[in-house]
Amino acid sequence: MAPGIPTITLDPRSNRPVYLQIAHALMSEIHRGRFRPGDALPGYRTLAQGLGVSRNTVMAAYRELSDEGWLVAAPGEGSTVAPTPPRRLPGTSETPPGPAAELTGAGMGFDLRRPPDPAVPDAARNLLRVATGNPDPRLLPGAALARAYRRALTVNPRGTLAVDDPQGHPTLREALARTLRAARGVAAAPERLVVTRGGQLPLALVAHALLGPGDAVAVEALGARDAWEACARAGARCLPVPVDAQGLDVDTLERLLSTERLRAVLTTPVRQYPSVVALSPERRARLLALAARHRFAVLESEHDAEFQFEGALPPPLAAEDRAGVVVLVGSLSKIFSPGLRLGFVHAPAPLVAQLRSARDALDRHGDPALERAMAELLEDGEIERHLNRMHPIYRHRRDVLANALSEHLGAALTFDPPTGGLALWARTREGLDVDAWARRGLERGVAFQAGRQFAFDGGAVPGLRIGFSNYGDAELVEVARRMAEALPEGQ
Repeated sequence: MAPGIPTITLDPRSNRPVYLQIAHALMSEIHRGRFRPGDALPGYRTLAQGLGVSRNTVMAAYRELSDEGWLVAAPGEGSTVAPTPPRRLPGTSETPPGPAAELTGAGMGFDLRRPPDPAVPDAARNLLRVATGNPDPRLLPGAALARAYRRALTVNPRGTLAVDDPQGHPTLREALARTLRAARGVAAAPERLVVTRGGQLPLALVAHALLGPGDAVAVEALGARDAWEACARAGARCLPVPVDAQGLDVDTLERLLSTERLRAVLTTPVRQYPSVVALSPERRARLLALAARHRFAVLESEHDAEFQFEGALPPPLAAEDRAGVVVLVGSLSKIFSPGLRLGFVHAPAPLVAQLRSARDALDRHGDPALERAMAELLEDGEIERHLNRMHPIYRHRRDVLANALSEHLGAALTFDPPTGGLALWARTREGLDVDAWARRGLERGVAFQAGRQFAFDGGAVPGLRIGFSNYGDAELVEVARRMAEALPEGQ
């Protein structure tokens, strides 16, 4: 790519010669990182024309830069930024932060609301990441997806790219509605669906449309922090409700209703996140009855519903909703890869109108090519075939990890192999410091999620979550071995 014209403002009233104004402006551009070591600088004639000066003036500026060590020039090859340009700008007494520090935010001139969560160190080599249950990108049906994407862009590009509907591409909404009706028992309709990018944006749109400052939202006390933050960003107050072996504690929720006017309840009833338990039938019925009586919304989020290995997958609450209280939030990203960002909301029509407005403001056009391609994959059965191929693979990987954990960590962990999904939840023995274990795990090349990461109050939780879908047999056995090596001493 040809070098761009630097941003240089010449001051005709300055006592400094024009060539020095140009030279000092280029020094500043190099220092702030606009031009990096080895980058080509514009040619004499190009820069002269862009600035409206003579070629000789630019040549004089470049000589000044060369003399000061900012650039190197090779005959016939032009001028490039020096491998190690000076750290100090002319006329300054201090050495300001270099380009690398500025680009990484070290020189940020404002305060963060709170320190970011510590990230997994990038320097860790051969790190086995089982902190989340994501599909294995090596199993992506790339050829089928590429064909669908190509047809979306070539067969009828106007019908794909010219669609301007803040609810998402109509063809995908039609296909999604048929899938929800056939596979999940939801009385879905295209006009009640809103398609978005990714799995987080749907809930953010719902929170934006439904919640306001001071509104009370009941959330599972063990859950997804990004979901709580989506509600909090809308100004809502999140009130934690305990989770046990039968899912959300509806008794506690009912007592909460005696003191709070709830606007919504955020829950994962089919496969609770992260504990993977299902909300019991009795609690499902009571939750829907309470929502109808107290007129609050049930924000139902589904996790890994596409993957069920044994038994029947419970239907979403949306399939049993007769009062129009359930808002179903789902994602298509777990089918193929989290990098293919598509999510959806199925909601009562009045809320859909507000969701349209919210999406129009935040992400009007979405990704119409991907939406149209995904619609084709749903329509021709490719997604169903892919899921059928993945089920035995992921079930086998679940069993491999479960057996390896039992062999290497049987005294430290107890768990029930999940009947579906892409991760398992394990309980730790009493007194085991799970947080220290997770930190030591990183040092030994394995990343898993300690229970504290899912606790609403940030307190210690005697459990952890391990994904099994994105690695093969040998790697999963190695995960268990490294975890065993990482056990805190004396525990």
